[in-house]
Amino acid sequence: MSHDTPVSAPRLPTPPGACDTHMHIYEPGYPLRAEAAHASQPGTLNHYLEVKKKLGLTRTVIVQPSGYGTDNTCTLEAMAKLGDTARGVAIVDPEAPDTEIERLTKLGIRGIRYHMRGGVVLGWDTMPRMAARVAPFGWHVQLQCESKEIGEHAAILRKLPCDLVIDHMGRFEAATPETDKDWRTVMDLLSGGRCWIKLSGPYYGSKSGPPLYEDKARIAKALIKAAPERMVWATNWPHPSYKKNFPDEGKLLDLVSDWTQDETLRRRILVDNAAVLYRF
Repeated sequence: MSHDTPVSAPRLPTPPGACDTHMHIYEPGYPLRAEAAHASQPGTLNHYLEVKKKLGLTRTVIVQPSGYGTDNTCTLEAMAKLGDTARGVAIVDPEAPDTEIERLTKLGIRGIRYHMRGGVVLGWDTMPRMAARVAPFGWHVQLQCESKEIGEHAAILRKLPCDLVIDHMGRFEAATPETDKDWRTVMDLLSGGRCWIKLSGPYYGSKSGPPLYEDKARIAKALIKAAPERMVWATNWPHPSYKKNFPDEGKLLDLVSDWTQDETLRRRILVDNAAVLYRF
């Protein structure tokens, strides 16, 4: 496997039904948009299956790469190969009819992706309308943005007619104080009962770095304490923002036990919460 860092086996046995709620598939033959982040290591389904096996994972949520724009074919084909152990998050063209949303739902899509970094496909202006369209199908809005944008767009996020899933712990800097207005917005959203957090990408905003990203533990633990029933975990494989020195996914999985110190809570995050959110 072409990988900068070999994937280590997790320290604790992975519970049956554990889900990786955020990863991407890149296959040769699908044209990528020039302005988007591309995987710098192989991101094929075959490569991912090696990681999945090593980590002892059962379920996978494939997130449409912004690099493929609104053409979800690569994502859907990988989901089909994984069968009922897979769900997906799509990027949907605002001009697409409701029949397309219905088709995607039947194929296992459970959310619409808003990725507000480099070559944005769907802008903030489309979110209220698209959220209203996907809500009847049981979808959520999945959001990745800089932490300050969460505060800037709090009015939109608070009014969403569906659940909101925030990627990568909101990408907060490790040193973010509890009084930070964007952090307060996330805490407020969590208290509303419709917001979920992916305990992924601890490398964003970490100064201490791999493998433990110790300085991000405070952020992770605060989020878990605020809404343990709406935390899910993910690898973010193949880490498209990385060009080298890729994270070790086994160590990323170990962080859940570091952050929880509780096997029941660890199982909830890895298995039960994801089963509810993605309807496994």
